[in-house]
Amino acid sequence: MKLTILGTGTSTPSLKRGSPSYLLIAGKQKILVDVGPAVVRRLLECGYAVTDIDVIVITHFHVDHTADLSTFLFACNYGEQARTRPLTIIGGPGIRRFYGGLKKIYRWVAPKSYELSIVTMKSGALQLNGITIEIYPVKHNKESIGVRATERKTVAFTGDTAYSKDLVKLAAGADLLVAECSFPFRTVKGHLNLETLDGVVREARPKRVILTHLDPEWDDFKGILHAPYLLGEDGMTINL
Repeated sequence: MKLTILGTGTSTPSLKRGSPSYLLIAGKQKILVDVGPAVVRRLLECGYAVTDIDVIVITHFHVDHTADLSTFLFACNYGEQARTRPLTIIGGPGIRRFYGGLKKIYRWVAPKSYELSIVTMKSGALQLNGITIEIYPVKHNKESIGVRATERKTVAFTGDTAYSKDLVKLAAGADLLVAECSFPFRTVKGHLNLETLDGVVREARPKRVILTHLDPEWDDFKGILHAPYLLGEDGMTINL
């Protein structure tokens, strides 16, 4: 398994950190978790095109996690090569309505030469070409989900979330936990800070934790981290 971090920021504009998005390569599957502003360009910078992606997981509908979905789907039809391989989009309750809204505004995003599957999941698991995808509800928006992907190793993504028992289950024993930790110390509803994340990690015991969805406040507190934590950076690649 290989993880490329495309963006580690928030909705706050930043030259250093793009919107949160992650490319996981597991087996023959390329899974894109969230697709915020400029993610299509980020993919190109990392050597990938939209036609390489097999699965998109949308953790919730906020703009910093979804704004480039229309660009992505448009490029599947009108890029240098039209997409022919199937595409699966997984999201929480309302994902079909969300996609339908995009089609009303941008009729060009509807598939022309490939099969698109929209999968609604709030919890549960499915198999995709040898990869186990598990979905857990998390506490942010009503549609918010975290995702866990397993193929010999396990990588878990929290999405934006507050503490919950489901979050602990999502992270339990993961080889790598990609955890939003928006603020070092400040408490904001629906998000984690380092103290709250510490509680999750003590219960769930993931082997490694990468912090992401990082507010600019983090620039002044980089030295406070210790194992198993690592501050995420755009372009970072991790092999598992």
